[in-house]
This record gives sequence, structure tokens and C-alpha cells, in this order.
Amino acid sequence: AERARQWGIPLTTLAAIDYLDLAVDGADEVDPALNLIKGLGKALLREKIIEIHTKQLIVIVDESKLVQQLGSRVPLPVEIVRFEAQSHIRWLNSLGCRAEQWFEDGKPVVTDNDNFLALCHFEEIGGIPDVIHLARELDARPGIVEHGLFLGMAQRVIVAGEKGIRLLEQPL
Repeated sequence: AERARQWGIPLTTLAAIDYLDLAVDGADEVDPALNLIKGLGKALLREKIIEIHTKQLIVIVDESKLVQQLGSRVPLPVEIVRFEAQSHIRWLNSLGCRAEQWFEDGKPVVTDNDNFLALCHFEEIGGIPDVIHLARELDARPGIVEHGLFLGMAQRVIVAGEKGIRLLEQPL
């Protein structure tokens, strides 16, 4: 917001408009169905709120972000409430991953909403076996604020690679 103001770009809120025509963002991983892992930039809840209010989400990545199975290269970030944080992490570990609270420089990583972040590592088992099932489990759990699975949200993914740019699109 500060940079937008510096450049004279007008800002609005979701309360002031019905929807956004377009959102353009990056992703940490993209699978063949254009499902995404996002949130390693630490703003997954706010990003998801914006992106569910847009008609079209276009994601821009380099080819290293393309995977056959989400969670095969990067951990899944999960935003958790501070209250009894370790109990949420213990529960996350019951989901077949290795979950840990995210720390940087010895301090817990905190989101813009003042919640903690956990990292769920599925890399050791080749990725998340069933992203839809996992998303439902996370959505239903008290204490889990949000997760980095952005399923069925991207209509287009622009991929930069050694051979140039290519466009991946959801079928109509």
C-alpha cells in the first residue's frame, strides 16, 4: 500500500467494490491442474481473501515451481492461532507430514494478522497425497486460521523458462 501511494496508484477495499477483475500473483508450487501452494511469503490469509474476490487469477512463476504433486518440493504453510500453538502443531503432525512452527532468527514468524505460521513438510513422502482431503481437514479444524492450498483458483499460469514463456490455462 505504501509503494502504491508513492507511485500515485489508487487503492480501494473489498468493502467498497463488488469484485476485482484481475489479480496477478506468484506461487510456491503449481500442479498440472493449476492448484497452488502459496504463502511462503507469509501473507497467505490476506492473499486468499483477495483472490477469492477476483474474477480472474493469473499466476506468474518460473518453471522450477511446476510439480506433479503439491508439497513435493516446498512445505505447506499453515496459519495457526497463538493460543495453544503447540497443540495445533502436534495435530498437524498427525496428518502424515512433519510439522513444525516456523522460526526465523530464533523468533516465531508472525503473520500480518498476528498469528503464528507452521510449516508442514510432505517432501519426504513425495508430496501431499490428496490435496482436496487435506484442505477440508485443515478448514474444519479450530485453531487453524488458513492454509496455503489454493485449489481451483488460478485460471492461468504464466511460466518463464529456459525456452521462453508459456501459458497454462484451465480448460473452459
